Amino acid sequence: MTDLPVLIQDLGLILMAAAVMTLLFKALKQPIVLGYLIAGFLVSPYVPYLPTVQDEASIHIWAEIGVIFMLFGLGLEFSFKKLTKVGKTVLITGIFEIIFVINVGFVTGRLLGWSRMDSLFLGAILSMSSTTIIVKVFEDRALKGRSFVPVVFGVLIVEDLIAILLLVLLSSIAATQSLSGLALLISSIRLVFFLMLWFILGIYLLPLFLKKCRHLLSDETLLIVSVGLCLMMVIIACYVGFSPALGAFVMGSILSETSRGTKIEHLTLPVKDLFSAVFFVSVGMLIDPMVLRDYFGIIILITIITIVGKFFGTGLGALISGSSLKNSTQAGMSMAQIGEFSFIIATLGMTLHVTSACIYPITVAVSAVTTFTTPYLIQFAEPFSNWLLKWIPARAKHSLARYEYVMATRTEKNIFSLFWKEHGIKIVLNSVIVIGITLAVSYITSARAYDRFPQINHTVINILVCFATLIVSGPFFRGIFRCRPPRPGIYDSDMLVRLEKLKFGATLFRFLVGSTLVCFMVSRFVPLSTLTGILLLISAAVTTFLISHLFEPIYKRLESIFVTNLSEKELLLIQEKAVHPELAPWDVSLTEFTMSQYSPLVMKTLKDSGLKDGYGVIVAMIERNGKRITAPGSHDVFLPCDTVFLIGTDEQLLAVREIIETKEPPVLSKEDDDFGLMSFLLKQGHPFVDKSIRDCGLREASNGLIVGLERKGKRFLNPNPAMTLLAGDLIWVVSGKKAIEPVFAMTATKKS
Repeated sequence: MTDLPVLIQDLGLILMAAAVMTLLFKALKQPIVLGYLIAGFLVSPYVPYLPTVQDEASIHIWAEIGVIFMLFGLGLEFSFKKLTKVGKTVLITGIFEIIFVINVGFVTGRLLGWSRMDSLFLGAILSMSSTTIIVKVFEDRALKGRSFVPVVFGVLIVEDLIAILLLVLLSSIAATQSLSGLALLISSIRLVFFLMLWFILGIYLLPLFLKKCRHLLSDETLLIVSVGLCLMMVIIACYVGFSPALGAFVMGSILSETSRGTKIEHLTLPVKDLFSAVFFVSVGMLIDPMVLRDYFGIIILITIITIVGKFFGTGLGALISGSSLKNSTQAGMSMAQIGEFSFIIATLGMTLHVTSACIYPITVAVSAVTTFTTPYLIQFAEPFSNWLLKWIPARAKHSLARYEYVMATRTEKNIFSLFWKEHGIKIVLNSVIVIGITLAVSYITSARAYDRFPQINHTVINILVCFATLIVSGPFFRGIFRCRPPRPGIYDSDMLVRLEKLKFGATLFRFLVGSTLVCFMVSRFVPLSTLTGILLLISAAVTTFLISHLFEPIYKRLESIFVTNLSEKELLLIQEKAVHPELAPWDVSLTEFTMSQYSPLVMKTLKDSGLKDGYGVIVAMIERNGKRITAPGSHDVFLPCDTVFLIGTDEQLLAVREIIETKEPPVLSKEDDDFGLMSFLLKQGHPFVDKSIRDCGLREASNGLIVGLERKGKRFLNPNPAMTLLAGDLIWVVSGKKAIEPVFAMTATKKS
C-alpha cells in the first residue's frame, strides 16, 4: 500500500471539516467564517477522540498562501479609483474611527497590565471591521438602499487601505522594538512611494501586456497569468522589505483597473475561497480552551470595549464629518465587530514573536462573539437612533443641524486645490518615476557595469551611467518642468485668471522640484562633496535644461498612454454597450439622448429623476461641453443639451425618450393657477418633524419644493437638503394649493 504524504492527509482533513461546517452554518444562516473557525478547533490537538492535523508547520504555509490570495482578491475588489470618490465624509470618518479605536485598545491593554507591543497590536486588531459580515447582514436585511450604507462601505474601503499601512508599520515597530515617530514617518513615506511607483508602472505596463496577449488569454491562461503576476509582486514586495500581503494587495488593485479586472476577479474567486478556508481553519486550530477559560473575563471585557469603541469611534467620526445623528448612529452600530484583517494582524504578531500567546485566541473569541451580535445591533440601530433623537435636547438638535448644514455646503475651490489639480498631481507622479528609475539603475546597473568593465575606472562608469539615467528620465523631467497654460474647457473665467496669476509660482515650484531631483540623481552615483560631483551636477543641470524640450513628443505620448490605460475599463464598458453586445437573457442596449430644455428632468439629480426606479434604465454616461462624466453618481445633475447615454430594453428606452426629449413646454392646467409661495408652521407630531428636507417626502407627495426656513428668528434661504426639520420651524413651500394642503392638514397654514 502506497504511503500518503502527511501534507495531503492534513489538507484533506481540513477541507472535509470545513465542508461539513460550511453546510451546517449555511443551513443555520450563520456566517461561514465562524464555521471555519469551529472546524479548525475540531481538528486541533485540543479535541480528543477526533482526527487531528499532524504537521502544523505545513498547514501554516498553506495559511500564508491563504492570506496572499485573500489580499489579492481584496485588491481586485478595492480599486484606487474608489478611494478617490469616497469623499471627505468617509475619509474623516474612517481615519477618526481607526485612530480612536487603536487608542482605546492600547489604553485597555495597558490597564490590563499588558506590554506595549501587546497593547499596540490589540488596538490595531480592534480597529478593523469585518467586510464579509457587514455585507452579508445588509443583503439579508435588504438595507443596501439606506442612506447610512454608503458611509459604512466607504469606511470599509478606507480601513482596507489603512490596514495595509498598519501591517507595514507594525512590522517596522516589531523589528525596532520602538515607537519612534521619525521611524514611523520614514516607513509611511517609503510605503506611499512604493505604492505609487508600483501603481504607475502597473498602469503603464499591464494593460499593454494584456492587450498584446488577448488572443492567447483563455480562461485557463488568464488565471495562470494573474496568479503568476500576484506571486511576482509578492516576491518584489518581500525583496524591498514589505510583507507578502502588501504585494498581493497591490497587484490585485492594479489588475482591477484593467479591462480584464472583472474577469480575473471571477476566475480567481474559487482559488481565493479555497485558500481562505485553509487560513481560517488554521486560525481555529489555535483556539486553546484552557486559554479561553483563563481569559474569559478579559474576552468579555474586550468584546464590550470593541462594540462600544467601534460604535463611538465610527459614530463620532461620522458626526464630525457632517453626517446626520441618525446616519452616524446606524453606521456606528453596523461597524461594531472585528473580522478578517484582525486575524491577519494577530497572525503577524504571532509570526514575528512579538505578542503573547493569549492574543490570538482572544482575538478569535472576540470575533466570534461580535459576529453573532452584529445582526442584532444593525436590526436595532434605527429604533435606537429614533429614541436618541427624541431624547436629546432641542438645543443640541439645532446645533447638530447647523453643523451638518455647514459641513454639507460646498465651498468654492480654493487656489491650493486648483494648483494641486493643475500642477501637483503631474509633478508628484513624474517625480516618483524619476526617483524609481534612479534607484533601480543605481542598485542594479552600476554593480553589473563594475563586473563587466573592470578595466574602466569606477568614477567614469558612474558618470556615464548617470548621464544615461538622465536621458532615460528625460520625458519625465519634461513633465515636471513643463508649465502649460490652464485649460479653458475645465475652469471658468475667474479660475483661469487666478491660475494665470499663479503661473510664476507654479513655474518656480516646478524648477525647484526638478533641480532637487537632478541633485538626488547625481548624488546616487558621485558624492556631491567632491569636485567631480559638483562638475557632474552642473553638467547634468545644464543638459536637462537645454534638452528637456526635445522630450515633449515622448512625454505627451506617455501621458496619453497612462490616461488611456487608467480609464480603459470604463471606456471599454461604454464601447461594448454601444455596439449592442450579447447580454442574454437580457435584451438591452446603450442609446444616447439629448436632454431637452423643456424636460422635467432638467436640474434634477439622478437620484431624484426616477430613471432607474421608475423606468428601469441605467445612466451610463453624461456628455457635456466635450467633457464626459462616466458612471455618474446619484448627486450629478441633468442640464439642458446634455447628451445622456442610457442602458435599457427597447421598451424602457422608448418610454423614457418622451420624458428626456420633450419638444414642447408644459401646458398649465386650471389647477396650476393657484401655484405659488405658501408658508406653514410645523407642529409637534407632524410626519416631517425630525426628518431631513431630502427625506421628508414633500416632493413625492405634492411635487412641492422647500425654498425657505425660519427657525428662532434665523432665516435660511434655499436650505440645504440635509437640514433636519424641527417642531416650530416656519417653512416656505412653492407648490399648488390643492396638492399641498392635504400634506399640511395637521399644521396651521397662512397664505403668503
